[in-house]
Amino acid sequence: MSKSITFALNGVVQKTTCRPDMTVLEWLRGEALLRGTKEGCAEGDCGACSVLVKRVGDEKYISANSCIMLMGQMEGGALLTVEGLAASGPDGHVVQQLMAENGSSQCGFCTPGIVTSLAGLLDKNPNPNESEIHDALAGNLCRCTGYRPIVEAAEAAVKANPVELPLPQMADAAAMVGEDGCRFFLPNSLKELLELRAAKPKATLLAGGTDLSLEVAHAKARWDETILTRNVAELRAIKEAKTHIVFGGAVTWQAALPLLQTHWPSFATLVRRFGSTQIRSMGTIAGNIGNASPIGDGAPSLLALDAVLTLASSAGEREVPLNDFFLDYRKSALKSDEIIRSITVPLPTKNTHFRTYKISKRYDQDISTVCGAFSLEVDGDIITKARIAYGGMAATSMRCKKAEALLIGKPLNSATITAAQKAILETFSPMSDMRGTAKYRATVAVNLLDRLALDLAGETIEVMAL
Repeated sequence: MSKSITFALNGVVQKTTCRPDMTVLEWLRGEALLRGTKEGCAEGDCGACSVLVKRVGDEKYISANSCIMLMGQMEGGALLTVEGLAASGPDGHVVQQLMAENGSSQCGFCTPGIVTSLAGLLDKNPNPNESEIHDALAGNLCRCTGYRPIVEAAEAAVKANPVELPLPQMADAAAMVGEDGCRFFLPNSLKELLELRAAKPKATLLAGGTDLSLEVAHAKARWDETILTRNVAELRAIKEAKTHIVFGGAVTWQAALPLLQTHWPSFATLVRRFGSTQIRSMGTIAGNIGNASPIGDGAPSLLALDAVLTLASSAGEREVPLNDFFLDYRKSALKSDEIIRSITVPLPTKNTHFRTYKISKRYDQDISTVCGAFSLEVDGDIITKARIAYGGMAATSMRCKKAEALLIGKPLNSATITAAQKAILETFSPMSDMRGTAKYRATVAVNLLDRLALDLAGETIEVMAL
């Protein structure tokens, strides 16, 4: 137990007694007086606050948004800012050198975040291609709009053979940091986590925090007690079997992405769109499900793929199909003493066709107006199994079982599609909000079934991979 939070900052061990629920950005610009890291949106969208972090279980630094990362999450970890990169050589990090030489910095506000994102990319992948560079920069918005010289500087940095970022010696994370009024618990075993959850059912259960931490960043919420799931090794595990994959409850989207790309390329494309590298490296699959948001982009795909959750408590475990997990707006079947231990996703067969489509105002890093996911199994021209799920169309992400039933046993022709579309309109009563009217959502939802048919017929091009 410790009142202070201990971690390495730019290679030097730090101890701070700040509140564990303070954002890393607030601490950096305040107590640490490191103001190269900027605040733009305060919601993990623009990337101006990007830093590099290494936490328990990470092999290398990852890029993360410091505006929605909490200081308690840094216990036992390491943090590298743009100032730390500048100290890595006589002229700074190679990315900094080449950004300056290439005139890649414009107003300069977003530049520190861009530098850290590119340095993190090159640390993990010293020879990225242009698509991978663009993917690394997807979470860094530049209002001056000059991305070309930034990409050119990144490409020049690749040719310069950048050295790996040095990793400092990290101390073991304490089991608890903070004091009365704000305690942050960091169990390192599943047993400890479940015992804590049973004893503190009202504590905030924190995975990556890419959604929950908005309460702190925007609303200045304060949490009396928080339980972090990240340090539990069992929850970071991914197990592959012949018929399915089991993703632990603390597996991040970034860790899952290679397997999604292998088995469900369309799902992988969706994940890259709804989460930048900074978000994917922190946000977890279980967290995306557990918040029970009607616009959580992972849920429709996992519903269409027949995912099953294993919910665990100190009393034991139970399996709940994801289809039965969402009860109402922001309400789920998760009991107060339970956690999402794992998510099991059946592997596709050779006859499975899966597509997911996200409709949003901006291509990258935007909240969906409608997200649709479709999984069909076919025998020749006949559909033998169908799963259709939508987000943004109801109080929860949900399947349209009526439309599914109309597809089974029939070919995917115009008559079948028309009948299924009618069922979709009868099932959902979407709302109107700033992202779209109810009429627009309904129109998009049925049109996505047309898009599916065109895709499967080879009449459209679906970009699924880098």
